[in-house]
Order: sequence, then structure tokens, then C-alpha cells
Amino acid sequence: MGESVKKVLFVNSEIMPFLPETPIARIGRYLPQGIQERKKEIRAFMPRYGCINERKNQLHEVIRLSGMNIIIGDVDRTLVIKVASIAAARIQVYFIDNDDFFRRKQITYDADGKFFEDNGQRAIFFARGVLETVKKLRWAPDVIHCHGWISHLVPLYLKKVYNGDPIFSDSKVVTSFYGDIESDVFPASFKETVPFGGIGLDDVSILDNPTGINLAEMAATYSDGIIFGAPDVDANLVEFCKGLGVPMLPFDEESISSGRYIDEYDGFYQQLK
Repeated sequence: MGESVKKVLFVNSEIMPFLPETPIARIGRYLPQGIQERKKEIRAFMPRYGCINERKNQLHEVIRLSGMNIIIGDVDRTLVIKVASIAAARIQVYFIDNDDFFRRKQITYDADGKFFEDNGQRAIFFARGVLETVKKLRWAPDVIHCHGWISHLVPLYLKKVYNGDPIFSDSKVVTSFYGDIESDVFPASFKETVPFGGIGLDDVSILDNPTGINLAEMAATYSDGIIFGAPDVDANLVEFCKGLGVPMLPFDEESISSGRYIDEYDGFYQQLK
């Protein structure tokens, strides 16, 4: 099929060294570097959580990309874009920021271990913020690879709202699933706040029961390819994905530990084009 994939956008919930090492954060750090070393252009995005030390990591605002308002539930939220470099990897990471959603020091759960009430709105803001920023960059990705629950609305928005935009008209979306937030529950109002543009409530009917699993199933429904990035992905989610008939890459512990997964993921991208 040839080297048809030249630009890969990574949309991550976590990336080392900005956050502590987890399976998602480790792949978020090394996969973009590996794909870039294989002669692809890459861009990487993550949320600017309040626990990220801006001074230590030398984050700075990108004025030309900031300032847009994203409306969620009739409330305007200002989008701020920051950027930092991982010098050893020779890559830049863009950060989606907003004081209401990302100033707090915790990432997904409060100090008492409770799932944040506004996590659904945070996911909406993050997904729309990434796609709007890529439009401003005028950078057309061949593949968009999503990692972590907060990226799970990207496939829906890409396929139902941004698919007519020249920047995204040829983009394929891959979602990697891990073992994050599967048993957590969003507020009942989450379903009503997700739609915008041409999206109707019928498109998000799976969120009638707004759990982490159902959000992941919706991401899978609108994905062109699925990767299982951890051994503890919910069995029901795995079965749901198998029924979709899209290309899938199973989890392989040895591949992850050896770094061979980078070539496997690169080959997976190619087969989608």
C-alpha cells in the first residue's frame, strides 16, 4: 500500500515527563518520537492539568492559537494553547488549557477519589479544542491516534462535524483503549452537552447510560482502527469492538516492553490508508 501516511496527530490524556509514568503516559512519550524517527511529521496534544509545573517544563502560551471561545451548555469557555518541548525526543507538545477545567491539581478524581462532576465537559472542551487548534495550524493529519478517556469524543466530532473540512477530510482515526475510568459514571446531562454542529441526540444514544465503558464504545463506533494498549481492557468493550468489523491490533506485552510496538503501530496506520 506504500508509505501513504506522512502526518500523525497524537491526542493523549497523559504524556511523560509532564505527568508521572503510567502505561498511557509512557506510550504518549515514546510513540510520537518513534513515529517521527520513521520519517513522519507528528503533532502531540494533551490537557494542561494544574499539577504540571509550567516553569519547570517551560510551558508558554501560543498567542496566535489562543483566544477562541468554545460553547458548552450555553457557557463560553476560553481556549488557551500552550506548548513545551521534550528536548531529548525533539518533539513539541501542545497543551489545551482553560482555568475552569484544568487549573485544579488533580487529573480525573478529586482528593477524596471522586470522579469530577464536570469530566464530561472537560472531555468535550479538550476534543473540540484539539481539532480547532489543528485547523488553525493548517496541518492536515493522515491519522489521528487517540489515547485515554479524555480523547474519546475526538472520533465522533471528527466523523460528524469536521469531516467536511479540508484539513480533516482524508483523516483516519485510531483509538487505543486502556483500563481507565471504565466503571465511572458521568452526569445524566452529559449526553445533552455532547452534540454540536450536525450531531443529534440519536448519534450519541449510547450515552443514555453515560459510563466510561459506553463513552469508549462510542469512540470505537466512530474509529477507523482500534488498538488495545493494556492487558486490563474491559472484556465487554473488547467484544463490542470485535463486532464492529474494523481493523484491530491486540495487546502484546512483549511488543510494548521491547519497543517493537512502534513499528507495529506504524504498519497499522499504513493499512488504514
